[in-house]
Amino acid sequence: MPASVRVRAAEAADLPAIVALDQRITGVAKAGYWQWALEHYAAGPPERTFLIAESADGALAGFIIGEVRAWEFGAPPAGWVFAVQVDQTRRLGGVGTQLFDTLCARFRAAGVDRVRTLVDRRDHLILSFFRSQGMTAGPSLQLDLELLPPPTSLGEVAEGRRGSARGVDDQDHVGSPPPTDVSTLRVETSYRGTSPTALGRKKS
Repeated sequence: MPASVRVRAAEAADLPAIVALDQRITGVAKAGYWQWALEHYAAGPPERTFLIAESADGALAGFIIGEVRAWEFGAPPAGWVFAVQVDQTRRLGGVGTQLFDTLCARFRAAGVDRVRTLVDRRDHLILSFFRSQGMTAGPSLQLDLELLPPPTSLGEVAEGRRGSARGVDDQDHVGSPPPTDVSTLRVETSYRGTSPTALGRKKS
């Protein structure tokens, strides 16, 4: 049966419950970060959204954060999901889906027709959740570069460049699918012409 929760805008008074929920899931207390998130998203401009789901007795069941903004290289504005957490005892009861649906309704009201997010491709739980909402791989590819200490000689610079060139030639990544060790994957979904029923969504 779907969980009976109420979704509402987060408030400053929700900080202790948010910190506690996140710590139970991640094992790390990040009070400073969540205070910043509340100030930035809950008390920020209307295009930013911080929602929480609470049970009938007022207990925190989960939360989601997102905003409407443009992306790099001239991409049009879209709704972006930055965080979603559901209490482990309330999962598979529809809490995550209710939070996601409410956030998407806010995005639609803001005039955008696409929602996107970035996830670690090794995080199978969150990937499964977003895919259950109908999200699929998007058209963009994240590229990373590790910033190593600067070389101390011209010889090291030349060797580094030769090594980079050999890596491209040997692995033949140019024009091919990304290597399997890329750590994150962008997933997205569009509102146009697709219904939740057609996507075969599951409760999360």
